[in-house]
Amino acid sequence: MVKEDDPLREYRDKRDFGLTPEPLGAQGEKGDDPIFVIQKHSASRLHYDLRLEIGGVLKSWAVPKGPSTNPKDKRLAVPTEDHPIGYESFEGVIPEGQYGAGTVIAWDIGSYRNLTVKDGEQIPMELAIRHGYAAFRLEGRKLKGSYSLTRFRGGKDESWLLTKKADEYADSTRDILVAEPYSALSGRTVEEIAAEGH
Repeated sequence: MVKEDDPLREYRDKRDFGLTPEPLGAQGEKGDDPIFVIQKHSASRLHYDLRLEIGGVLKSWAVPKGPSTNPKDKRLAVPTEDHPIGYESFEGVIPEGQYGAGTVIAWDIGSYRNLTVKDGEQIPMELAIRHGYAAFRLEGRKLKGSYSLTRFRGGKDESWLLTKKADEYADSTRDILVAEPYSALSGRTVEEIAAEGH
């Protein structure tokens, strides 16, 4: 039975788990260090999904142009439904007729550290997201260093900006999405997984 306060209700309601290979999953913590994953998703439009472990689920944003290592780039990030922690390693083909139909790879994966501070005190990530600004440091296989998410529009059309901070990992000369198109887990590309059908 699904509880009324289950943050994964929307995720489950949108999917037929008899048809999609996506994990049913459950709410729960991954471990000491919260995880993040960025999934490359070739759906009706190619985009990237940023997912941060917060409160036992993966809080998720669709990033149409994907993350950047250039601090001058402000990338639109649109909130989507929470995903289960087990989704961090999901790669495969979501069949036609299912929500999000298309091919998914785990483009980058790793842990992150909360850097959100107000008046000298660290703000928990759940509260930071509620208040509309979160800073965090990624320790991924591809992306490293500090990023921020800033909400600039609320309500039904809620929208955020994903921005790289100017630090030792900032790089305005290289498009990491083009340079490293493959999965951080399997080494395969979206096209290879689509051709295999799983």
